[in-house]
Amino acid sequence: MGALSHIRVLDLSRVLAGPWCAQNLADLGADVIKVERPGTGDDTRHWGPPFVLNEKGLETKESAYFICINRNKRSITVDISKPEGQEIIRKLASESDIVLENYKVGDLAKYGLDYESLKKVKSDLIYCSITGFGQTGPFSHRPGYDFIVQGMGGFMSVTGEAEGVDGTGPQKAGVAIADIFTGMYATTAILAAVVHRDQTGEGQYIDMALLDTQIAVMANVGSAYLTSGEVPQRLGNASSTIVPYQTFPTSDGWMIVAAGNDGQFRHFVTAGGEAQLADNPLYINNPLRVEHRKELVPLLEAMTRKKTKAEWIELLEKANVPCGPINNFKEVFENEQVIARKIQIEVPHPTAGKMKLVASPMHLSKTPIEVRMPPPTLGQHTDEILQERLNLDESSIAALHKKGII
Repeated sequence: MGALSHIRVLDLSRVLAGPWCAQNLADLGADVIKVERPGTGDDTRHWGPPFVLNEKGLETKESAYFICINRNKRSITVDISKPEGQEIIRKLASESDIVLENYKVGDLAKYGLDYESLKKVKSDLIYCSITGFGQTGPFSHRPGYDFIVQGMGGFMSVTGEAEGVDGTGPQKAGVAIADIFTGMYATTAILAAVVHRDQTGEGQYIDMALLDTQIAVMANVGSAYLTSGEVPQRLGNASSTIVPYQTFPTSDGWMIVAAGNDGQFRHFVTAGGEAQLADNPLYINNPLRVEHRKELVPLLEAMTRKKTKAEWIELLEKANVPCGPINNFKEVFENEQVIARKIQIEVPHPTAGKMKLVASPMHLSKTPIEVRMPPPTLGQHTDEILQERLNLDESSIAALHKKGII
């Protein structure tokens, strides 16, 4: 039994931030009902290719994007624009602990599905809204997109090669970090609200914004600006305060070297046959190496190009120099540590046969994560949920299907 097996979640969210949060709760044991639009479902069902192949090698309708954020959930299709659909949601909310949504500010109020309306049917309801800019402020009614928020929140201003380097310019992250982090913070906030409810009997409203989150996770970079007043700049893969602490080219790829002290620097250059660099008065300690990085780094790059990535990793690990490869995803999932940790999992699926997923990184000794259900097909559990939660009979459900409500 998962730690949250007593918790019911009604998930009205779609795309990434909300579903990421809901999947965390589902992985921890919560019964999560994912509400989708009849006929089309969550937008990410159509974000591809790639789509999962079945056992015959034929493409299914299950997109790689959708399946990474929707395991352990049940899918119900409901048209919330119609009164009968709104009533279904209200009844499901009345039996839920948590409602999660990421509609534009004010949209659900039109249907009587906002927090103020639903807490009338469930006084201790925990209701979490995820938007781009929050429920207040001059931008609150703007739609929120991760890419835009990465730019507005400062992340892209410090990501990318430094000015003057070929290919310079701000860069977004390779994944939607504002969405992912907002989903993680929303998970934490919801769990805190559950504890509060269990202690006091009170529900509450949670207002999560992508922009707030993006600024918060800038951590020491944001703090450095507030402390010094100096605007942080892009440094590519280098550190502003440690040299060498960056990526280096090898004869067949790239590696990371993180020499955090003078001893590690000496071991690094000695392993590469350039021990004299450690005794050079310009590079003898870290502050001097930071000062003279423009002269030092090309010398180090010339050294690292003489060996393969694997040769360097073996040498530097023996020399106790912090290092690591920059793996492509084939190398990631073939890595012995990744295999040992069982990060890739395989689950049965009704249309794909077998489906490969990335496991949850949460390892709990008493209430371990379990993949109870694969990502659902669109509306897979609609009839089941209506019978179980609303006690509807077959004829009533058939009538709702005929009207296009579900």
